[in-house]
Amino acid sequence: MERQPISREGYDKLRDEVRRLEEIDMPAIAERIKSAREEGDLKENAEYHSARETQGLLQARINQLKSKLASCYIAERAEGPADAVAFGSKVTVDVSGDQEVYELVGPGEEDYEGDIMKILTTSPIGTAMMGRKIGDQIEVPIPRGKLKMRIVSIQ
Repeated sequence: MERQPISREGYDKLRDEVRRLEEIDMPAIAERIKSAREEGDLKENAEYHSARETQGLLQARINQLKSKLASCYIAERAEGPADAVAFGSKVTVDVSGDQEVYELVGPGEEDYEGDIMKILTTSPIGTAMMGRKIGDQIEVPIPRGKLKMRIVSIQ
């Protein structure tokens, strides 16, 4: 698996979430399971089964986050030409006369709300933008055909 860049803030955010899940949420679930177990018959104990299911989901989330962290490396704005799209770039594109702004980020930092969409460098749009320069035309395969855009500016 190829390692992905991530900012220090994004890495810390994921690491803090793992810590919270392991040190606060998992012990709380263990306590719920213990309390439910003390109520007797486990076969028809809905609270026990609910707590066990929640525990499984929490553990799956912890494993997912740890896997993300293991596949990342902390990166600053990519070294290289400032006029080319790289990790951390804010890219303004023209899509059929409308301007959209994307920021290329690492795992856990993506956010599709607001004026600036934070997209993964490994997303189809992010991959198509990497290394491109102002004025370049980009075509991104999407389910309904191809999304055509032109790079207007890079910050």
